[in-house]
Amino acid sequence: MSTDATPQEERPYDLSEMRRASSLVLVNTGDGKGKSTAAFGTILRAVSQSWPVAVVQFLKSGDWNTGEEKVCRELGVQWFSAGDGFTWDSDDLDESRAKAIAAWEFSAQLIAGGEYRLVVLDEISYAMTWDWIDAAEVAAVLESRPEQVSVILTGRDMADEVIDVADTVTEMVKVKHAFDSQILAKKGLDY
Repeated sequence: MSTDATPQEERPYDLSEMRRASSLVLVNTGDGKGKSTAAFGTILRAVSQSWPVAVVQFLKSGDWNTGEEKVCRELGVQWFSAGDGFTWDSDDLDESRAKAIAAWEFSAQLIAGGEYRLVVLDEISYAMTWDWIDAAEVAAVLESRPEQVSVILTGRDMADEVIDVADTVTEMVKVKHAFDSQILAKKGLDY
């Protein structure tokens, strides 16, 4: 494969001026598939370094029995499914809201407690988009987290306040999705 870029153009920074961070805040957002999947891949990296890891899922309930939950639990990841499913399936949005608020309060304590080197807040963006939890408060908790605690936040339409304090923000862009062709999610690939 040929490229017209010179090595300097590929790396427009001076490595001698780079520093190591004790932790990072990562955001996976956008309309494309792969936000949670990317977070779960990072969990594997963290576990391989013997990091204690916790996941809080804001939408999925404990009834989902996903493959990633099964494997992560086997690897020692603490897993908390705090939601009650997708809001369009909810019989009681007040209960869904209350669960999201409780999940955030629990997550803030997990982060502040410093026991976990990595905390994944899966699909948290929706709770902020729907004004169930305050994005400014989430950003403040991220900024004041213990030095060794990294956090990954996933979900579409991530709040600007969170993007502003994040170290890395990746936007997944949908080019094509099987669901658009009326193909249901596939166990083993999608969950």
